[in-house]
Amino acid sequence: MFLVDSALAGSDWDGVLQTIKNILQKAQVEILWLQKWGERKLAYQINHKARGTYIICYFRSDGSRIHDIERDVRLSERIMRVLILKADKHMAEHIERQLSPSATGAAGQGPAPEAAAQPAVVEAAQPQTEAQPPNESAASAADEFGG
Repeated sequence: MFLVDSALAGSDWDGVLQTIKNILQKAQVEILWLQKWGERKLAYQINHKARGTYIICYFRSDGSRIHDIERDVRLSERIMRVLILKADKHMAEHIERQLSPSATGAAGQGPAPEAAAQPAVVEAAQPQTEAQPPNESAASAADEFGG
């Protein structure tokens, strides 16, 4: 999930999307779905901004590429924050259902609009095995993300 300034998203939406796509393409990830999730009031100001627009993106990537994406986001003036989560097996199946041809429109352009309200989960490598402990940094990352 990417967080951008709402004013910037309103005035230069194509530029914002292109910035995100460029960052992801530079990291050599497979973009599955990219869509505006919505504008929200932030829990606290980020860069003197009280509102932000969330952009949700499902992608597949080698886990070693995540650091590159996070670095490029920090260097970007257009993106305020990014939250990248690894999907567990259950969420990976949910994502596949959302992206399957039966969940997409006739043109196969992505999930139906109501799917945009689903939780933001990004597949960033192989799903976790049950023997691995849950990722506790996700909660602290959500606090840092502003929501």
